[in-house]
Amino acid sequence: MEKSGAVILDFEKNIVEIEAKIESLKILAKDEDVNIDEELTRLQKKLEKQVAISYSSLTPWQKAQIARHPDRPQCLDYVHTLIEDFTPLSGDRRFADDKTMIAGIGRFHGMSVAILGQQKGKDLETRVKYNFGMAKPEGYRKAQRIMDLAGKFQLPILVFVDTDGAYPGIDAEARGQAEAIAAGIEKCLQVKTPIVSTIIGMGGSGGAIAIATADKILMLENSIYSVISPEGCASILWRSADKVKEAAEALKLTAQDLKKLKVIDEIIPEPTGGAHRDREAIINKVGEAIFKNLKELIDVDGETIKKQRTEKFLAMTRNISEKEKKGK
Repeated sequence: MEKSGAVILDFEKNIVEIEAKIESLKILAKDEDVNIDEELTRLQKKLEKQVAISYSSLTPWQKAQIARHPDRPQCLDYVHTLIEDFTPLSGDRRFADDKTMIAGIGRFHGMSVAILGQQKGKDLETRVKYNFGMAKPEGYRKAQRIMDLAGKFQLPILVFVDTDGAYPGIDAEARGQAEAIAAGIEKCLQVKTPIVSTIIGMGGSGGAIAIATADKILMLENSIYSVISPEGCASILWRSADKVKEAAEALKLTAQDLKKLKVIDEIIPEPTGGAHRDREAIINKVGEAIFKNLKELIDVDGETIKKQRTEKFLAMTRNISEKEKKGK
């Protein structure tokens, strides 16, 4: 649902109605010179209560909707706020520069770092520019180039994941999309410098894990991380888009589910009402969480970092195998 250019989620209708009343009251007071302080205070309290109620027991499908909200801070919002002297780096040195994959170097809390992430865009023009957050092979090869650079100069790597998945177009497949993703995962496991990855919105399939195979995987409270979208899952399992809510439940794609499954390391709480309602607050929280986790890794030598990271993901594989055996 959309109104006046702003996206309104289905479960936010009551919130939007109260917000509209508050705005109307402010306009009335401005035009008629009326004292509205008492009524404004009442409506503001009502709004806060409604937001708290609406966001207190979100379903996986509702969280998927929040994760896709176009007003959530995106990769470049975090980079421009948290990273000083950011210098973007372009090209994969083989085919082209994929603008979807943000890459560069800068300073984070005084430390030199390498930056990777996917940018989705916020309106039609920028969404087309960034290919709706879906990187092509050259994007993943650019990421590998930056990881090599980070390894050479011992730069920690900070990653901001936000993609529905890798671009599935014919041209991408012709240039080796699957190989580029696999090589990205391999490169993540090889580099001998700390990697802290944060899922800030969507973490879709191989398109996400190609840069999210990290020492520390952080995830915003209302983000999602899954092998396939709820819509894709519903179409395969039930051949019906009507089953999208059931698919979201079955996929175990929420931060809370993934923390229990030990796929991620930390959940970053969002402001009440989601990251899109207080962008400054969530960006600062993400910065604090990244810094805390990076401090735990910064003094560990490269060989140990690499070994621990590899063991972490091998342990996930063993856990899955054990569960499959028990299921049989």
